[in-house]
Amino acid sequence: MFVIIVGGGNTGSQLAKFLINAGHTVRVIEDRPNVLEKLATDIPQNLIINGDGSSPTVLEKAGIQNAQVLAAVTSFDETNLVITSLARFEFKVPRVIARINNPKNAWLFTPEMGVDAALNQAEILTRLIAEEMSMGDMMTLLKLRRGKYSLVEEKIFPGALAVNTAIRDLPLPQNCVIAGIIRQGEIVMPRGVATLEEADEILAIVDESSRIVLAKLLGRREES
Repeated sequence: MFVIIVGGGNTGSQLAKFLINAGHTVRVIEDRPNVLEKLATDIPQNLIINGDGSSPTVLEKAGIQNAQVLAAVTSFDETNLVITSLARFEFKVPRVIARINNPKNAWLFTPEMGVDAALNQAEILTRLIAEEMSMGDMMTLLKLRRGKYSLVEEKIFPGALAVNTAIRDLPLPQNCVIAGIIRQGEIVMPRGVATLEEADEILAIVDESSRIVLAKLLGRREES
């Protein structure tokens, strides 16, 4: 996969290193001299493009015509929005991701601005804190198809219908697919004959209505 990252600060450099280690093709666009110097110690020099990532010419130099994903992760929301709009509407990049720096600007990061997925760091932190405080509410890990579907995680509660039940015998809703089972830190493949156990962590792809049904199957009580 070919990914262009605009912004070579801590977020951009860490993302680049992760993708490079995973075998993907990466280009990082950055124009701040001090950041460029540090970036060159983190990733190979030939993967770095010195320039303004909101410039179509610089994006073309990075090879945006062939990019499958663009991630705009600069420290300025207005810059990220300019970049995402260019990537989607000018260069037709299939997948566009943006970083939100100021939570007040989150409402701007929409498909109409070219954004498929927005990374709101404040929201992510809030969700993680809320998850700990609520003793394991169903957690949304990833939004899919522009928010229509979600990858969620939920533990199976004591006495749930799912306990000691094979996946194939669960009355799962149509738009719900069990993607994985985590049992005592180990992955159990979610084949139809696999029997679920209390305290298993279930990974599932669901739409909103299926999410509610799945929560009930896994034993979550409705809040009063």
